[in-house]
Amino acid sequence: MATEEATLLKTVGDKYRSFLYDEADDIEWRHGGPPTYDDVNKLFEDGRTKEWPNGSLEEIVQNAVKSWEMELSHKTCLKDFKTINPEKFKLFVNGREGFSGEETLRIGSYNALLKNSLPKEFQYYKAEEESFESPHYVFQSAFPRGFAWEVLSVYTGPPEIVFKFRHWGFFEGPFKGHAPTGEIVQFYGLATLKVDESLRVEEVEVYYDPAELFGGLLKGQPAATESSTATHECPFSK
Repeated sequence: MATEEATLLKTVGDKYRSFLYDEADDIEWRHGGPPTYDDVNKLFEDGRTKEWPNGSLEEIVQNAVKSWEMELSHKTCLKDFKTINPEKFKLFVNGREGFSGEETLRIGSYNALLKNSLPKEFQYYKAEEESFESPHYVFQSAFPRGFAWEVLSVYTGPPEIVFKFRHWGFFEGPFKGHAPTGEIVQFYGLATLKVDESLRVEEVEVYYDPAELFGGLLKGQPAATESSTATHECPFSK
């Protein structure tokens, strides 16, 4: 049955992520095999604000970023990446010092994108205290339908691509002790991709306001403390 399912996945593929099932048997996958994106693809298709023509620059950029995120989250060896130039790759977020490909793969995309230089008492997310896996569990719990991403505009073409994006999901599960609100949580940002002649990414720069994301997540009521549960029944205990 598993073999039949794998064969079907290779045949059907994922229309937004290149390389997902290409040579899948030769790739070192983090969780034993290629992931499926059915839930987040549905969220994307239901909630996107743009539907780009096939083959347009906007569609190419959108799918390239989705493919890069897939590789970063699910492949364990940089040599298996097809979306980047491993020798030159650098990721810069909000003007901070860049991460190499190996550094980004080691700490994970969430920690690379959410790391900040605020004093610890003001940090709503402490990337240094998270593992590669832990933020995946945290955000999958908060966004059980997935956390969709779309390109809104592309301002310049290769070799230096500049674009605007939107990231969104529905806060329907707990986030670090905060109860879900059921509301949409979203943020917007700008990014640049420097690519080589094969359209492999050499540098990524991302600019966004993390407060847009965490403002929605921290709206949820904090989990009840021991003193409060003595007089109030926890709604999640039923």
